[in-house]
Amino acid sequence: MSPEAKLRSNERRLPQPIVITSHPGTPSTQPQALSWGAATQTGRGPVIATPNATGRNAIGAHSGAYSLYRALAVAAGQLDAGHRPDLTNTAPAEPIGPFPQWSEPGKIVSLDPWGHMPGQGFGAEIAAGADIRPSIAVTKAHINMPEICAAIAAGRLVPDGDVLCANGDARVTKIAIEPVWHLAGVARRFGIVETDMRRALFEHTGGMFPELVTRPDLQLFLPPIGGTTIYLFGDTAKLGRPETKIACRIHDECNGSDVFGSDICTCRPYLAHGIEVCIETAQRGGVGVISYNRKEGRALGEVTKFLVYNARKRQEGGDRAEAYFQRTECVAGVQDMRFQELMPDVLHWLGISRIDRLVSMSNMKHAPIVGSGIEVVERVPIPEDLIPADAQVEMDAKKAAGYFTDQVPGVDELRKAKGRELEA
Repeated sequence: MSPEAKLRSNERRLPQPIVITSHPGTPSTQPQALSWGAATQTGRGPVIATPNATGRNAIGAHSGAYSLYRALAVAAGQLDAGHRPDLTNTAPAEPIGPFPQWSEPGKIVSLDPWGHMPGQGFGAEIAAGADIRPSIAVTKAHINMPEICAAIAAGRLVPDGDVLCANGDARVTKIAIEPVWHLAGVARRFGIVETDMRRALFEHTGGMFPELVTRPDLQLFLPPIGGTTIYLFGDTAKLGRPETKIACRIHDECNGSDVFGSDICTCRPYLAHGIEVCIETAQRGGVGVISYNRKEGRALGEVTKFLVYNARKRQEGGDRAEAYFQRTECVAGVQDMRFQELMPDVLHWLGISRIDRLVSMSNMKHAPIVGSGIEVVERVPIPEDLIPADAQVEMDAKKAAGYFTDQVPGVDELRKAKGRELEA
């Protein structure tokens, strides 16, 4: 088919007319009833966020940032706009919940606790034509990292054939979670007025979601941002039991370190150490939890992060800890935008009320976890021998800013240039 013929074909496929959902009152926009925080799935009601679906009760669309690719696929004629997913055999590979936290007021505001089981509560409605889609998927997998194999070789980990295999494979339950924000709950979490938050979200996305300011009756927003991946080590049936020991690493995405091994930060070494602690805990009868959040560069983005790297390396006096946060703020206008206040939601979703070993030195992660009612018994720092030389700038700066440590660097130590030069 010629490009011109394909273009004409695509034009015929595009739905006409365009349905504007920012004006309530027409039959196509009457939302399905929703009661956030209800004790049962049917009492809460389904989340319907599929464009043009009858009873749509959420702003945005499923798949987070990937909803934009879906729209492009429709425009390119590669995807039928009316395609309905066949969810046969897609049910969770392991049951998760329900747990009391799912209906405890204010505990979960940034994900749909029932998002992995729409077919369980609304199978009849789906069979009758309702377009209700999962926002959480639960599967099983093996992972194999060089660091795990190194830990086996060093004798720190011993394969048991269950959690850890002799070839270094670790068996995991793997969970993908798309964000689903209960707007009133998110506003309360941050202590701001909901209408002010809605307006800021509307204005600072270039007016992408007019329903934020025109449809106060719609409680939910599915933002086009990255979600969370959970890796569970051990028997997931033990989650929610008070006797179960929990090890946990909350990790925010760092593509350069996590994937490519960049040595300017401690991200991959700390992640690998967290996995090792999780495996140890699972082998002793507990559950290990890795929560991996798509918040690249402290949610400032990778472009901003790389600009900051350049500024740090080129500044007068070299790359030193005393100017670490200042260089970030000069470029981004803020030191951090991860908003860890929402981060504990996934822990409550897993039924966790106590973390026995929190593999994190971050005060910004510890404070909201404890503030949400989860007890932290022990905080596990990264071993000194795992800190790359070029990452010492970051580590000293964070220790001075409140990271969990018994060795806070002094002023003179912070002034020393430790990082490599840009061309080194």
